Amino acid sequence: MSGQTNVERGREVRSRLLAAARELIAEVGWSGVSTRVLAERAGVRYGLVHYHFESLQALLRQATLEAMSGMLDGTAVLLTEAASPADGVDAMLAELDRYDGTDPASLLFVEGYLAATRDGELRARMGELMVGFRDALTTSFGAAGHPSPDGAARTVMAVFDGFILHKGLDPALTRDQIAPLLRTLTSAKTLTTPTAPAETAPAEPDGAPR
Repeated sequence: MSGQTNVERGREVRSRLLAAARELIAEVGWSGVSTRVLAERAGVRYGLVHYHFESLQALLRQATLEAMSGMLDGTAVLLTEAASPADGVDAMLAELDRYDGTDPASLLFVEGYLAATRDGELRARMGELMVGFRDALTTSFGAAGHPSPDGAARTVMAVFDGFILHKGLDPALTRDQIAPLLRTLTSAKTLTTPTAPAETAPAEPDGAPR
């Protein structure tokens, strides 16, 4: 860090701490991360953890939210670049297929979800990220003429989360197995209301209309 200003050194220390936090959350779980182990992994003095963050929980929270935000932003780009919302969802699912459910990124997300059940601030901020991404999906589906854009967006997000979670339990699960179903769900022709058959007037006994 020689030759750096105090501000630059501070930024580097924060970056190291956040990166170390993400690694450790995936390796030992949210509750398994200690301040001392975190400082050692980041290669910084123990006291710098609380100098840069108000608490260990705040540091873990920030590390997780930054990872989630980065992934959601990158995934949203696939939607905007696709020719149709269905193509975009297919591309996003293909991106998720790179994760096997036991990789560091997947484990970080799972730990974040679990921690959010006990951390109100984390839950609220994760909720904001999810709502932002869901709104982007809803807007895209609506612009393409989907009859139920909000419902489709909510379902797609639930499928994405479940896909990552279940891949850790079922290594054979792949994008190819569920992509056709999602494509049907996100098609603008989905859930079209069938036309009711026209009513016919009852006939007289001799067969002539009344």
